[in-house]
Amino acid sequence: MDKRRPGIRMHPSLWRRLDAMARRGFPSFCTLALMLLVAAPFGLDEQAMLMPAVALACVFFWSLFRPASMIPPMVFGIGLVLDLLGYLPIGVGVLTLLVVHAITMQARHFLVQQGFFLVWFAFLLIAFGASVLEWLLICVLTLQLLPLAPALFQAVVTVALYPALAMLFSRAHRTIADPERA
Repeated sequence: MDKRRPGIRMHPSLWRRLDAMARRGFPSFCTLALMLLVAAPFGLDEQAMLMPAVALACVFFWSLFRPASMIPPMVFGIGLVLDLLGYLPIGVGVLTLLVVHAITMQARHFLVQQGFFLVWFAFLLIAFGASVLEWLLICVLTLQLLPLAPALFQAVVTVALYPALAMLFSRAHRTIADPERA
């Protein structure tokens, strides 16, 4: 029925509204759940490097393909959880993820139309920039010059993790996370 014409419109049921709300919240919930999963003590070497990699990849993907579900307050919350789980000084993860979100939103109209490899290349540039930003912020906050190599390794881990997450998220984007299917 055309929404501009007067008449009787069916209001969606409570379950349908809850379903739509859950689908809209899926990107943020999924990001937080993956971060908590990675934070679990599995005893892997350098496991702490995976949490910011997961957060960055999730924020990039969902900001690019589902911007209505990955809004700045949610990105702020994800960054705060990242900081509170102990990886970064308070505010570094928040600022980094908000910058990544803003850059992704600016490039969104171009990147959405591109193939996977160009999107992955754009993510590579963003991930390296985010790692350098984190490094700079940590150096400023700790008042010492830290080695850059761990930050660059963090970027490599993040870029290497992105294809696997993008594959899972693209399937979810078309199915379970699609609010239009509610």
